[in-house]
Amino acid sequence: MNRLRKGDEVIVITGKDKGKRGSISSVLDNGKVLVDGINLVKKHAKANPMTGAQGGIVSKEMPIDASNVALVNPETNKADKVGFKVEGEQKIRFFKSNGKAVDA
Repeated sequence: MNRLRKGDEVIVITGKDKGKRGSISSVLDNGKVLVDGINLVKKHAKANPMTGAQGGIVSKEMPIDASNVALVNPETNKADKVGFKVEGEQKIRFFKSNGKAVDA
């Protein structure tokens, strides 16, 4: 079970986008995540008349390492660490600061 999942609200804790917030759009297998509106880069795209794709400079989201983002606690509105605990037969994520479940 991963600490970060698709749809989680995160804040960037280090790097060029430090302090920015976004939602995770996908979690990659190599320990990186794609966050909406974070780590944008300019890429040169070549035009393709067969598909109707226009050329030019496009802004694209690049993956950011999962260690550089932290889950946002909705109660405190700050970055928080995530832990795991077993309740019954279910493994759940919880915030370390207040012990509340993440998915509750």
